[in-house]
Amino acid sequence: RNYYGGNWASFSFSGLLSWIKENQEKADTSEECEDWRRLLLENEEAISLSKKDKTIQHVEDFCFGDQDSAEDVEEAGALSKLPGFGASAAVGVAQASEKDGSPGESASAEVESQEPDKATGSEPASATEGNDTEVTSENESAPSAALGESALEARKAETAPADTSAKEPKRITYSRIVREGRRFNIDLVSKLLFSRGLLIDLLIKSNVSRYAEFQNATRILAFREGKVERVPCSRADVFNSKQLTMVEKRMLMKFLTFCLDYEQHPEEYQDYESSTFAQFLSTRKLTPSLQHFILHSIAMVSETDCSTLDGLQATKKFLQCLGRYGNTPFLFPMYGQGEIPQCFCRLCAVFGGIYCLRHPVQCLVVDKESGRCRAVVDHFGQRISANYFIVEDSYLSESICTNVCYRQISRAVLITDQSVLNADSEQQISVLTVPAVDPGEPAVRVIELCSSSMTCMKDTYLVHLTCPSSKTAREDLEPVVQKLFNLNTEKETENEEAGKPRVLWAVYFNMRDSSGVEKDSYSGLPSNVYVCSGPDSALGNDCAVKQAETIFREMFPAEDFCPPPPNPEDVIYEEDEIAPEESEFSISPETEPKSSAEGSSSGSGIAVKKEDDE
Repeated sequence: RNYYGGNWASFSFSGLLSWIKENQEKADTSEECEDWRRLLLENEEAISLSKKDKTIQHVEDFCFGDQDSAEDVEEAGALSKLPGFGASAAVGVAQASEKDGSPGESASAEVESQEPDKATGSEPASATEGNDTEVTSENESAPSAALGESALEARKAETAPADTSAKEPKRITYSRIVREGRRFNIDLVSKLLFSRGLLIDLLIKSNVSRYAEFQNATRILAFREGKVERVPCSRADVFNSKQLTMVEKRMLMKFLTFCLDYEQHPEEYQDYESSTFAQFLSTRKLTPSLQHFILHSIAMVSETDCSTLDGLQATKKFLQCLGRYGNTPFLFPMYGQGEIPQCFCRLCAVFGGIYCLRHPVQCLVVDKESGRCRAVVDHFGQRISANYFIVEDSYLSESICTNVCYRQISRAVLITDQSVLNADSEQQISVLTVPAVDPGEPAVRVIELCSSSMTCMKDTYLVHLTCPSSKTAREDLEPVVQKLFNLNTEKETENEEAGKPRVLWAVYFNMRDSSGVEKDSYSGLPSNVYVCSGPDSALGNDCAVKQAETIFREMFPAEDFCPPPPNPEDVIYEEDEIAPEESEFSISPETEPKSSAEGSSSGSGIAVKKEDDE
């Protein structure tokens, strides 16, 4: 691929259009080296890898916005063909180090060059109006500061629009979306970070959190009786809520308090362990609206498939995550989910790791006697040897995956002109669950992002819809889109459509979910080849973190998984080693990013710290 992160990637609008075209055509772009088999020895055989990515299917995109000024659209679209607007280019750590002799500079160059067409967002002023605060692990007070390095601040300043205080008509055309396409960072997979989830713990432990910025998800919403409502989930929200009666407030607080330590009261639920969580809720003294809020917006579980214990556990997890970094349990990485893999790549680059873009691999080279993989052969005909090989599922050919049964994820991404629930502040990151209409169908998760999240341009919202697939993505998700949004392209809409947000552009696609596949399901893989999956359909990232740690421990059982990198002043060099100033990958003070206390005090982003931070 010519971009980072595989199916975890984020794209600018022009980059996403290129991705859509590539997946609709499904062309084989790799150039196979004809004489790679000559690199095999007599006692070796090859396992060919797939030349096409088959993880994305049924890609359909639609434009509902005004499509005037066709010439402007073509002119804006031509920008994507320019070197600075096209696919990202990798900068080698060694090359950057040779340029100025600074390993810290090389790491910065690696990351800043990863996505040159990624926009820094549309409204830097809105970021300070939103919910960006400096946060420590236990929510103790601390000075507001940016989490990332000054380079991240520079990214905002470079493409910040001029201050336009004069009121302009809020008219979004397709040509404007294309022209300002670099302000979009559109995720292929839509997820959030639980504030006490495994990924947050890993980001803190490994110090990777310093390379990213986060915002709170500001609202939990529910869709009930054809209306979008805000769900009170914290104690303050419950008692300030105007939609709940005093009796309902007491009911809700009593039940949530029970869920926090439900293990201590087995007599309350043991008679319902074989029942669904929805059935258990109906036996509690809860009104229908409270049952709906708990089931779909707090536990976020299926009405028909979730057991009582699983529902109680999900509710407890939600409640435990409240208050750590804000009034909801969730964080969202600014500039999109695609920032997370790039942050890990950045730390890897500091210590000599190399990430190669546009570099196809032809086959695995296997020793016939030992059955172990010795090397890979790339499209240049170069043989690269190693002791261990980690392969993403999409690289494996059909002959290896004959016994594998994949699930699918239905995805939709919309660009809209207003929020699904208007509030005093336009800068809201909202999480909404739309229950299934028919039994057996999955609920649809909706995440709505505003411009201060640096994922869309001013005056627009980016909406992600996700659910496990039962049909094509469009068949699964379009009914929900029609409930929440106005798809009418005419300026004059009917009265019932007038209050709905208008969809300007949309794309639907199905993505393979290989998260539940065991290694034994793959045929003929050597013992030192490990398979990692693409994204799963869950809201959090626990599956990916568990899988990464499992693979790591199988390879290196005596090593610590993702240990914190040493501070530069703590690195001791042996006399017979290369001097730090001469070493290509030496650790220098520039390598260590600014801590949150030393960083900018602009107040954008959330800093994630260790719990014992001094």
